[in-house]
Formats: sequence, C-alpha cells, structure tokens
Amino acid sequence: MADRPLVFLDVDGTLLPYAEVELPTTVEGWVAWQLPSNPHLTKIDRGHGPRLRALPCDLVWATGWMHDANAVIAPLLDLPQLPVAELPEAPYEDDMTVVHWKTRALIDIAAGRPFAWVDDEIGELDREWVAANHNGQALLLRVDARTGLTSGDLATVEDWLRQAAGCP
Repeated sequence: MADRPLVFLDVDGTLLPYAEVELPTTVEGWVAWQLPSNPHLTKIDRGHGPRLRALPCDLVWATGWMHDANAVIAPLLDLPQLPVAELPEAPYEDDMTVVHWKTRALIDIAAGRPFAWVDDEIGELDREWVAANHNGQALLLRVDARTGLTSGDLATVEDWLRQAAGCP
C-alpha cells in the first residue's frame, strides 16, 4: 500500500466553501470556527464523502484543522479517521508571494510517492517548488474557495489518479 498515491485534503475553502460566509478575523475566531457548532459546516457537500472514499489512494488531512478534521469533518462526510499531515504552525495571513506554508511538509510526507494536493491556496510558486523538489508525480489542484470542492474537481483528481496508476 505504500506505493498508492496520496491525496492531501484541505478543509477551509476546499471542503468548507467560503461563499456568503463571514470569515473570522482573529485567532480566537478561527479556533471557534473549528468547533462542531460552526453553523457554516452545513455548507459541506456530504455527497463528496462516497466519492472521496472510492478514490484509489490514501487520503490525508492537510489542514490547519489538524486532528479536529477527524472529529468534525470526517463524520459529516462519512469518512473514516484519516491520517493527519503534521504541518508547521499556520501563519495568521497567507502570503502568495512565497511558497505556501504547507508545501515543504507535504513533499516530505509524500517521500517520492505520487500525490494530489487539493487546496484553495495553491500558487504558482508551490507548483514550481514541487516540480523542483519532488521526484514523483504530483497534481496541485487549486479549488475556488467560494464554491469549494466541486464534482468537476473530483473528476480531475479521479482522472489524475488513473493516469498516475498507468490506467487509461
């Protein structure tokens, strides 16, 4: 199983879309955002769960939610407990002029395995850094944070996984 591709999943802006959502502006607000009582959790498309479970890969949380993703998000999508990528502490604000704070950690975790990274904050610098520093195949799929993960995005991941496995 160690050669199966990985799919790194973000939560905020990816599984939890931001359309018509007032985002927290403080660290305390972001902590509260990750609670099961967050009313915006109703925006998660529960139909994604079966498609994610059916992917021929190892799913891994790659989110600032860290282990809370298993407690809050996994049950909403009927996902099993997933491994959690050990990430550096997230900066308060993302800076698209530098490599994303997750990129290096995900490359280390992949350790040469093929991987797809599904996130709303992937930039061109991340693509360049992965191309220069990862020996395996990689798909960096940036989703629109307003809509979050779509059926089309999942089809892109499914197609890429087939190609990564050498299937037509």
